[in-house]
Amino acid sequence: MIDAVVRKIDGVLGAEDGAADESFAGGLLEHPQYTRPAEFLGKEVPAVLLSGDHAAVARWRREQSLRRTRAARPDLIDSATLSEDDWDYLKSLDSGS
Repeated sequence: MIDAVVRKIDGVLGAEDGAADESFAGGLLEHPQYTRPAEFLGKEVPAVLLSGDHAAVARWRREQSLRRTRAARPDLIDSATLSEDDWDYLKSLDSGS
């Protein structure tokens, strides 16, 4: 409860938009989080996250949010604000491509 309340205080999260992409902020579950080292217990950070390509990273994060939400909370998909690209990605998951 304290975490939820304190997050409302200006400056607590550092950046003004710090909570903008957390779970449920946009109606979807959050993308996976990674940290250092780039490999841990045999699992590697996806190469796109190490690429430095900010647009590719943003796209990967959005796709992961869509994928996670569809798998765990498909009920949220219909009420989330989705772009045409989001819908195309979800359709590509259905077609297996």
